[in-house]
Amino acid sequence: MKGLVDTHVLLWWAADDGRLSAAAREVLSDRTVALFWSTASTWELAIKASLGKVRLPEPLGDYLRTRLVQQGIGILPVAEEHAVAVAQLPLHHRDPFDRMLVAQAMVEGMALITGDPALQTYDVELLW
Repeated sequence: MKGLVDTHVLLWWAADDGRLSAAAREVLSDRTVALFWSTASTWELAIKASLGKVRLPEPLGDYLRTRLVQQGIGILPVAEEHAVAVAQLPLHHRDPFDRMLVAQAMVEGMALITGDPALQTYDVELLW
């Protein structure tokens, strides 16, 4: 199984936040699951950190490098086919970062690990 980790899921997991479900914790801790982090999520975090909407305990690059390596999470770059797939998605959700993650998960055959109920409207496997 392959899973794409949503931005807030990584933040919750790293902070041991109670909003992360037991099922998500189990999947994230299972070393047989191939986990990935989208470069779109890095971009999202960079924007939110620069606007003061997210506070990280260290600079963004250090924060991500440490957590991604610790958890064995690979990087999924945004490819042209991912961007093109966004155009095929119905407009159930307008957040461009979430739409990119949905498209990437669909194209790559991954489950999207998220806590965002609005993404249930898409034809993609979600793990809560």
